[in-house]
Amino acid sequence: MLQLRPNCECCGKDLPAASTDARICSFECTFCSHCAERVLKGACPNCGGELVARPRRPAGKLERFPASTELVLKPAGCAEPAA
Repeated sequence: MLQLRPNCECCGKDLPAASTDARICSFECTFCSHCAERVLKGACPNCGGELVARPRRPAGKLERFPASTELVLKPAGCAEPAA
């Protein structure tokens, strides 16, 4: 089951479970759309995997299967990938 992490690892932006702005890789590294598209160019800086829109859990399931509250943040943020 997806953790639905609560923030962007690069900039710290809040990404609630219902957010359409969240992007994830296959390891569930989580980023906002701005960082994923403009800074990271669609590639996870941790594993190199593709960043895609994070699925949203139906509201009725969040009570039984809540989103993660563990914040993950890169202290130095994310740099643009080398050209």
